[in-house]
Amino acid sequence: MGIFTISDQGYKKTLTLQSPADLRVVGNYDCASHEDIKSAVTKSRMAQQAWSKISLENRVELMHRVIDVIIENQDHIMNVVMEETGKPIQEAMSMEIFSAIDSLAFYAKRAPKWLRDEKRSMHGPMSFLKKTKVTYKPRGVVAVITPWNGPFILSINPTIQALLAGNSVIIKPSEVTPRSGKLVEDIFLMADAPQDLVQVIIGDGLAGAQLIDEVPDKVSFTGSIATGKKIAKQCSENLIPFSLELGGKDAMIVCSDADIDDAAKGAVIGSCMNAGQYCCGTERIYVVEDVYDEFVEKVVHETKKLNQSSEGFSDIGATFWDKQLDIIEDHVEDAVQKGAHILVGGKRNPTLKGLYYEPTVIINVNHQMKIMTDETFGPVISIMRVKSENEALRLANDSYYGLNGNVWTQNMNKGMNLAKAMETGACSINDMAMSYGVNEAPFGGIKQSGLGSVNGKEGLRSYAHAMPIIIGKKSASSYPYTEKSFKDMKGALKFFWGNKFLRRIWG
Repeated sequence: MGIFTISDQGYKKTLTLQSPADLRVVGNYDCASHEDIKSAVTKSRMAQQAWSKISLENRVELMHRVIDVIIENQDHIMNVVMEETGKPIQEAMSMEIFSAIDSLAFYAKRAPKWLRDEKRSMHGPMSFLKKTKVTYKPRGVVAVITPWNGPFILSINPTIQALLAGNSVIIKPSEVTPRSGKLVEDIFLMADAPQDLVQVIIGDGLAGAQLIDEVPDKVSFTGSIATGKKIAKQCSENLIPFSLELGGKDAMIVCSDADIDDAAKGAVIGSCMNAGQYCCGTERIYVVEDVYDEFVEKVVHETKKLNQSSEGFSDIGATFWDKQLDIIEDHVEDAVQKGAHILVGGKRNPTLKGLYYEPTVIINVNHQMKIMTDETFGPVISIMRVKSENEALRLANDSYYGLNGNVWTQNMNKGMNLAKAMETGACSINDMAMSYGVNEAPFGGIKQSGLGSVNGKEGLRSYAHAMPIIIGKKSASSYPYTEKSFKDMKGALKFFWGNKFLRRIWG
């Protein structure tokens, strides 16, 4: 039996879920049928029509009520997440509760400014004739399809933004963490959100496909590259706007002038946080040979101090999904067979009942190994010696992923130059990847790591249609075309753009 199983009785499907922490059954759920999904979309459209007429101030007030509900129910939320994922309580708090409240407060404060009508200055001859305003109109029903590695935050964060923009939301959480996703619907109802404004449908991948078949007005997806491509194809058939936040294989570059103590600690938490199961986790580390031995020694020292347990304040939790554990083992075994050397860990934890993989340090790795090219998604610290920062940059960019990265140096100019040269959606200097948690910043990948941006002003506005309205008292053009109208246009062309000085003014 896997972590989840779906049984089909013909008239309905039932999902049975085990906890990866101790393998006990923690839930049985009825899966949504196609008719259930159709009904949910119909209800969502009706709820959205009413919600779109609600003032932005009242939408903001809902977010503050949700904050209060989460604070009051934080222990329950953490318990549900930990039961479904096996993550430590500190990470359940920081990644799920703290981040959710931070996003709610952040967007509640800024949405009135970022979504209000915006005046745009006209240029050239049109500046005498017209004015432009851009209004941000809701898209309608937003489908949010979420993964299992951050099951509560990755469900509620896009929901917050979509609702503030005037949309309704249907969430389809991962089969691995259905109850964590369902919490979002429960919490909004507890905060007196309108009925059907936020709904959750539980099911397998087919349920997600059926949801998109009902033609929502936007799809927000976080998950694997393979599923992301399927969603992109399905959305394109009906021209549904979509965003894809997909996998990563983030590179860390350690320069010869880096603070090695700090870099070693950053490598350990960047690789092992959430048991390595987050899309912008550090998965490849390139260390300039001048400081390689010192760096490896300190990483080994820090890794050996980590506590892995199913109880109390553990540092490293469970692997959330049995199939992911198989991938981690395969990558490590492949690396060892090709010459890599394990300094710490390298196996399942034999003292724990659940799906626990020991925090692992592995060296003598190269790009012929899966562990340096494919997403591992586990608590594995893979370190490669390089001759120079240029070689590190070349190898960092030698990937079909491009989500995030980090550079470690005490020279900020060097750090900026390396960060800009990395082929990633974002980069940090002297810290692990942080951009998803920085709400001011847009978050999105390049290459195979995604399409579009979430978060920040750009992400919030992506849940709205930016509609320009051009305002004027009279038409700027009319028939008939005459020799005079043609000469007038040529004269205007010469006046506004024929002179280089005036061109800079009117352009």
